[in-house]
Amino acid sequence: MRNAFAEALLDLAALDSRIVLLSGDIGNRLFDPFKKQFPKRFYNCGVAEANMASMAAGLAMCGLRPITYTITPFNTTRCLEQIRNDICYHNVPVLIVGTGSGLSYASLGCTHHSCEDISFLRSLPNMTVLCPGDAMELKALLKETLTSTGPLYMRIGKTGEPLVHNTLPALKIGKSFLMQEGKEIAFLTTGNMLPIAMETAKHLVNEGIFPKILSFPTVKPLDTETLHSLTESFPLWVSFEEHSLIGGFSAGLAEWMVDQHIQNVRLLRNGTPDRFPHPIGSQSYLRAEYGLIPSALAQRIISFIQGTRCENTSCHSY
Repeated sequence: MRNAFAEALLDLAALDSRIVLLSGDIGNRLFDPFKKQFPKRFYNCGVAEANMASMAAGLAMCGLRPITYTITPFNTTRCLEQIRNDICYHNVPVLIVGTGSGLSYASLGCTHHSCEDISFLRSLPNMTVLCPGDAMELKALLKETLTSTGPLYMRIGKTGEPLVHNTLPALKIGKSFLMQEGKEIAFLTTGNMLPIAMETAKHLVNEGIFPKILSFPTVKPLDTETLHSLTESFPLWVSFEEHSLIGGFSAGLAEWMVDQHIQNVRLLRNGTPDRFPHPIGSQSYLRAEYGLIPSALAQRIISFIQGTRCENTSCHSY
């Protein structure tokens, strides 16, 4: 996804002179074309992410469209105070891009994991939270961010994520996107779990299960109009996210269901458990450990439908 981000940003910067890019001492070669074409619109802020966030807020107050970019926990957790007080409190249009979100940097250890970022950033007033599912969704959403008047956070993958969309989808911030029609069961997925959700659905065909699949590239605000419509014909929702089950996408769904007094729908949530992983391994290794792979997810869904209690710590149902 990060290569797609660099390419799309270069195209947009050519059309909008307000765009400036701030990097936390990462992606320098990735942004060589940007620096060559717009040398006065690129700032390497070094390993001083808190300063980078405050600097971006100041640039936005001057009428520019700053974008901060570095590895997700360094662009969110490390500078949360500055995001809250300088960016969100002043409600300025800064785009915070966290690369390698979720378990993308799994092999580098827990300091580089980001399974809590959706939770604390969606709780900040004025913040919009975006989680594109592939490079195509990223490109479509990036263009849309320029229409926002407030702060945005976009969590993206690293490299090598599979493409799900063949063409650029017509995405709008705050709206979900229909990937596949189905019946009775709705798959609600966000971020880099989109390809996993699509593959999981294929595993269920032999069981006569044909879920409707929707991508939610916007976690905040939720597409509540679509959620309301799903309650009429889909008594089981299955959510997918590479993020903690505490405070993430599925937590937002559960909160909405409680607030709307939804009683005719069950929600099976799939995400990372409330613990740091030991030992450390690759992204695929940790996904397997957490049961976030198509075969394990499909079996969990089948067991849930058959009434078997879910024992996996990466799965919760309501």
